[in-house]
Amino acid sequence: MEPVLTIALAGNPNAGKTTLFNHLTGARQHVGNYPGITVEQKEGYCLHQGKEVRVIDLPGTYSLTAYSVEELVARDFLINERPDVVVDVVDSSNLERNLYLSCQFLELGVPLVIALNMIDVAEKRGVTINAEKLSARLGVPVVPIIARSGKGVEEMLDAVLAVAAAGIRPQPAFLSYGADLDQALTDMTPDITACADLTAVYPQRWLGVKLLENDEQIVDKTMETYPEAGKRLIARCGTIGQHLQHTLGVYPEAVIADHRYGYIKSIIHQGVVTRKFVADRLYASDKIDKVVTHRVLGPLIMAGVLYCLYTFTFSYSSVPVEWLTEFFALVSKGVDMLLPDGPFKSLIISGVIDGVGGVFGFVPIIMFMFFGIAVLEDSGYLARVAFMMDRIFHFFGLHGSSVMPFIISGGIAGGCAVPGVMAARTLRSPKERMATLLTVPFMNCGAKLPVLTLLIGAFFSDHQARYMFLATLAAWLIALCVAKILRLTVLKGASTPFVMELPPYRFPTLKGLLIHTWERTWQYMKKAGTVILGISILIWAMMTYPQLPDNRAAHYTGLRQETQRTMAADEAGLAEALGRIKTEEAQEKLRNSFAGRIGVTLEQVSRWAGIDWRTNIALIGGFAAKEVIVSTLGTAYSLGEVDPEETVSLQERLNKDPNWNPVVALAVLAFIMFYSPCFVTVVCIARESGSWKWAAFSMLFNTIFAFVLAVAIYQIGALLYLR
Repeated sequence: MEPVLTIALAGNPNAGKTTLFNHLTGARQHVGNYPGITVEQKEGYCLHQGKEVRVIDLPGTYSLTAYSVEELVARDFLINERPDVVVDVVDSSNLERNLYLSCQFLELGVPLVIALNMIDVAEKRGVTINAEKLSARLGVPVVPIIARSGKGVEEMLDAVLAVAAAGIRPQPAFLSYGADLDQALTDMTPDITACADLTAVYPQRWLGVKLLENDEQIVDKTMETYPEAGKRLIARCGTIGQHLQHTLGVYPEAVIADHRYGYIKSIIHQGVVTRKFVADRLYASDKIDKVVTHRVLGPLIMAGVLYCLYTFTFSYSSVPVEWLTEFFALVSKGVDMLLPDGPFKSLIISGVIDGVGGVFGFVPIIMFMFFGIAVLEDSGYLARVAFMMDRIFHFFGLHGSSVMPFIISGGIAGGCAVPGVMAARTLRSPKERMATLLTVPFMNCGAKLPVLTLLIGAFFSDHQARYMFLATLAAWLIALCVAKILRLTVLKGASTPFVMELPPYRFPTLKGLLIHTWERTWQYMKKAGTVILGISILIWAMMTYPQLPDNRAAHYTGLRQETQRTMAADEAGLAEALGRIKTEEAQEKLRNSFAGRIGVTLEQVSRWAGIDWRTNIALIGGFAAKEVIVSTLGTAYSLGEVDPEETVSLQERLNKDPNWNPVVALAVLAFIMFYSPCFVTVVCIARESGSWKWAAFSMLFNTIFAFVLAVAIYQIGALLYLR
């Protein structure tokens, strides 16, 4: 069987790499995480000239120096996995900036094909690129493409197959970095050559350049494997660094970057790029940004976009949500008719259908939300949100780069705190990084969305979009205020400056939007069908066992028999009386269970926030995963259903329950939004901070803060609403 060809798509963020990946692989792709790292790994397959091609979409990165986890992941994959060909996706309208990464691929010596993407955008800006001349200067194939339409992609794949067929690993490019650094690299050669294990993996000169750049990973590996040679190499790097500081006032990495850009400019000026007109006019993106990122209009537009997102989501998802609710109700009724009474029937109906079914019932809302977010992300507007939030973040003592962890964690809607915590690695300042780690869990992640939707739909159904919008604003405001408190107390320190590149606006492709929506929705559904199912069954068991003592079971049996004997003539009254007895027995069974006893014990404290013992059971499950709250509420209110003969949705059950009202719903919403992060997030915080103390602090501080807030809302609301 012919081996599968592996290609890696690399490039700067917003260069169109993911658009190309979606065009190549379509539905033949899956999303996971790199081993041991919560960074998304996309992998798919395509067929070209009868040959199957495995396509890996590497994280977007500006450099191969390990300043961030994305850069580290991309570099390690190229070095350790050794793909047959690397396709460097370059933004043609920003050629000089993008070729900086290309230079590093050449220095690393990987089989390379450069895909000049968005060539149409460059031409609209009056820029013409001679791909043949650029290919000749760099010594690698250069193919113009338009990833959105697929133009030139076949030619790019032809070049990829040609490079792979040659089977020759190119020699690493030799770039000069000036007399001082070139001499230093020559002096370091004997010691680098002695590091045989490292030179077997990395090019020799490339190792020296990384040591001069003070690349943390390379420095650590050198010191671990060859401590004696490592000490001499580090000392030589220190000497040349001091020399450059005294003579030029710069660090070696700055000199290296300058010479790389000089190399790029020398290539571009050799007839590679010609301009039809002077680019002094505002491009379309710049014109839009003058309004969209305006100091006053920008935030107002952002709030309007967010409100429209929620309005779109709840307006168009209501019908499929009703369909799913009716479907699970029919399934529950069918199982009720088919199976005899007993533990197995209770497990299927209360543990599985009412538990997991309640979570699946929100899939249409999640899908519409993710579709809206994909539009904002693929169009380039989400980057503008980060840019505008930078000014606010500095006021609260955070770095502008903290914006993206907040957004990834659910700052717009539907993210996850785990990659948000991991994304904080890009922050250089330890105190800013720690403040970000501790506050990103306050965002309304995808796990909280079903809970928020459930309670808002049950008690504020006429204003769902408005309340979801306010919940998002509240999450941002609370998170920033907590960050400010932390930065003024335990994490004192000055804020560092923030610079980011804004991508041009683009019209998202329908194919790309559908793929992004399905990827995220499928992750949610997969979690509901695996993790949440397991936790739902465990919690069902805790809410079912132990059974009632024999004397109490006998009491209800006798009560039913007595009722049937005395009310035999009144069929309607008999059915109603037996229903009340069944409900009373179910309530006592639930109270007597392990989970019920815990919930009742906690109620002595939680009642100050209006939270009853059954809700306590669900909140305990939320420590494991927030999605479990919905399934546990479904199970708890199914086991203790008010009217066992009537199959109703969980929203209706809560609305009819005497322990619930709009004030209680607001208090519970506040508690769920801000109490302890889920278990996986806590583990990530411990790993990223390097201490379980910060993870424990996050759990305790968040939970105490959330409870105090819930108590305040309930007590004030009770005075105003329940008077």
